[in-house]
Amino acid sequence: MTPWLEISRGEAPLVVAFPHSGTDIPEELEGDFTSAWLARKDADWWIDQVYAFAATLGATTIRSRISRSVIDLNRNPSGASLYPGQATTELCPTTTFAGEPLYRDTPPDPGAIGWRRSTWFDPYHDALQAEIDRLKARHGKVVLYDAHSILSRVPRLFDGELPLFNIGTNAGATCDPALSAAVVAIAAATGRGHVLDGRFRGGWTTRHYGRPADGIHAIQMELAMRAYLAEPAEIGPETWPAPFDPTSPVIADLRAILAACLAFARN
Repeated sequence: MTPWLEISRGEAPLVVAFPHSGTDIPEELEGDFTSAWLARKDADWWIDQVYAFAATLGATTIRSRISRSVIDLNRNPSGASLYPGQATTELCPTTTFAGEPLYRDTPPDPGAIGWRRSTWFDPYHDALQAEIDRLKARHGKVVLYDAHSILSRVPRLFDGELPLFNIGTNAGATCDPALSAAVVAIAAATGRGHVLDGRFRGGWTTRHYGRPADGIHAIQMELAMRAYLAEPAEIGPETWPAPFDPTSPVIADLRAILAACLAFARN
């Protein structure tokens, strides 16, 4: 049993992953960060609650409770940037998305990063690979849906306001075009704004696991947070995180998207 890693096994050919919804900071690292609030600020707040219905579809879900500020489970473990030339955060982030320093003194050195990788990154991805293998052996084809969310406006990372649905397939490399077309069609039908392979083209998880020729189809959804919470004008300890709205109509849209992923996998 791994307390920081939550796995709910289903038998349908769909895995929904939540690498960034965690907010836990190990006790031995708490004093290293500028503040606990900053270390939790960029979580994909409430995203696992947004997709709480996934289990009712028979999907397998995997979620880390560890804050992405400790180690980002959706970054290349080599440290190579997923978006060369664009602002982003590292495997062990040194700043928030807004550029605020995360550490009081010195950020983790290569030895500390290696320890964090072996403690959290490798076990998370070993578990994710095991679930993909289990379901692929049963069904022959499986969809990995990497679930994310982010503030609608993050000037350091992108200009203006994100569309609500940001679908990533690394320019079509990580899944069959029929899968991305089905997801795009549902997003378009909502009228809420969507883009395929825009600013977010899929992180390391999508790019690493997506092998359509081998029957593993990976797709990332980066959801603008305004879909399910009221984003405050000013982000601060008094206003953030904002509460989750469980009545958001986008939840029904996402249910339709996951159902389309299942239909594709079963076809």
